[in-house]
Amino acid sequence: MKTHPVTVGAFEAKTKLGELLERVGKGTTFTITKHDRPVAQLVKFETDRTAQRAAATVELRTLRARYSLGGLDARALRAEGRA
Repeated sequence: MKTHPVTVGAFEAKTKLGELLERVGKGTTFTITKHDRPVAQLVKFETDRTAQRAAATVELRTLRARYSLGGLDARALRAEGRA
């Protein structure tokens, strides 16, 4: 479940850190600001690489959709290069 980042000031983040950490553990992302400028992001720590793999898969599919061989066959091109 992807949520939009919640903006919180540095002072509030400092005083409510425990509560913020509980919410981060449930998936909420916080952008911490100082004088209304983003300075940090508080996100859930991923111990496994599942999220990274999913993001890489999406990125590869996006690239595949963007580029094409114009009707050429990749296997035939590879075989031709070996000859």
